[in-house]
Amino acid sequence: MLNTIFSADFLFTSLRVMTPILYAALACMVFTKGGIDAIGTEGIMLACSLAGPVFGFFSHNAFVGVVCAMIVGVLMAYLFGYFTIVLHTNSVLAGIALNTLSGGLTVFATFFLTGNKGSTQSLNSPVIPNMRVPFLSQIPFLGEVFSGHNLITYLGWCFTIFLALFFWKMPAGIRVRAVGESEAAAKSVGLPIVKYKIMALTMAGALAGIGGAYMSMGYVSFFSRDMVAGRGWIGMAAEAMGKGLPGPIMLAVLIFGMADCLAIRLQILNLPSQLIQCIPYMVTIIAISVYSYMARQKKKSTKQKRMSALITETKVEGD
Repeated sequence: MLNTIFSADFLFTSLRVMTPILYAALACMVFTKGGIDAIGTEGIMLACSLAGPVFGFFSHNAFVGVVCAMIVGVLMAYLFGYFTIVLHTNSVLAGIALNTLSGGLTVFATFFLTGNKGSTQSLNSPVIPNMRVPFLSQIPFLGEVFSGHNLITYLGWCFTIFLALFFWKMPAGIRVRAVGESEAAAKSVGLPIVKYKIMALTMAGALAGIGGAYMSMGYVSFFSRDMVAGRGWIGMAAEAMGKGLPGPIMLAVLIFGMADCLAIRLQILNLPSQLIQCIPYMVTIIAISVYSYMARQKKKSTKQKRMSALITETKVEGD
């Protein structure tokens, strides 16, 4: 089993299957930095996983399909923002409504376009190509792991680095964080709250759109009903585990990707398929439980240290 997990093929597949989760996690990170709940990420990705191959089919161009998926993602993020920011609707209810709406609309649109409620296989839409990285592909083991991935996978790694620089080094990103952390404080120094929330919505919607398009134009070559299959929620879990930091988020996403890859490999064993399909979600629940426990223990330890310091200070003053 260990030889399988640490093999180049296993790691290559893990990087491949973690790509949509990475985009979901990055989208959730941008939502959170802007002070916006990321409940609707799953629905945005699902809608974009249909938009990509449909627009790609009619334009005969995969990249046009991805751009259109990004636009659909941004529009859906704006819709969510309109209800939560302008109308002050409960964000959880708005997110659930968006996810439900997306699930129904994708089935209706698929049936309208193809006569099939299950998939768009009959459209024969174009796909995003894989890339062989020069020089890297010739290096033993590393080339097998990191070369030959889909273009969207490499872009995801680049976006992770960009967001780290954007939110911690660039003025616009720092202002988005300021708005997300405290609207009142940001408003008191003259920052336009709506402007930076729109910026966060635009970036998050575009990232979720690319992740959704990858599902149907890179991971496979067609849209199928409910194909996102909880990856938006797993992305939320990865963002929470990473505490909004790109590096730890990438690590959490890799863990979930490896769990997903392990589930794929276990299909060759004589185990119930339902149990195997549960593995990624079981790992998510376990990881979140461990993270929550560690966070509580850290908070408890910090509180005890503060109390000890306060008691010591009180004794010194009393003496």
